[in-house]
Amino acid sequence: MSVREINPEETTRASAFELWMKAPNPMVTFFKTYDVMPLINKSRKTGMKFNMLLDHCIGKAASTIKEFYILPVDDMLMQYDKIAVNTIVKNKDGEVSSCDIAYTDDLERFNADYLRYSGQVHETCTNHDLSGEYMVIGTSAIIDTEIDGAVGMNCGIFNNPFMIWGRYRIESDKALLPISFQFHHTQMDGAHAGAFLRNLEEEIRKL
Repeated sequence: MSVREINPEETTRASAFELWMKAPNPMVTFFKTYDVMPLINKSRKTGMKFNMLLDHCIGKAASTIKEFYILPVDDMLMQYDKIAVNTIVKNKDGEVSSCDIAYTDDLERFNADYLRYSGQVHETCTNHDLSGEYMVIGTSAIIDTEIDGAVGMNCGIFNNPFMIWGRYRIESDKALLPISFQFHHTQMDGAHAGAFLRNLEEEIRKL
């Protein structure tokens, strides 16, 4: 079974569940700027898409943090066995559609899935949704402009962790990209979010 309801009292999130599930503003947003030049170099060398590489780094950075495998849904706390990374696709009608890509440590496989499903979504204008089986990390790339950060819905309707970025800017030998990371406080605390952001920095550097 890839997803099941769990008793919050039997988890490390018991007190957070009690404090934040009914809070009017349960979401927290962090901002961090990354040097994404390693992703640019990898993209130029291999022809792989920049956003795909960043999505893969996001999945890999999250995969070792256990809090990413739980999620508050409605009034329940759900446990997942797998995670996915969502990307927003501009479809053939010029509108946006949603595409979930199952995370795998195998970059070649992740890239193949990314190309396959994002292409499918582009042509059919139909979302590719894995949220029933995967804990999905949302992402949105605002490629038309540079942004310093963004805050999404803050009311607990959409509880999944979510990341937003715009264009990177070149400064000397670095490509600086501010990224916002929003998460539900029931799912994780600031320390867990900080560990994820550090992991992401390391994954980008290693790539």
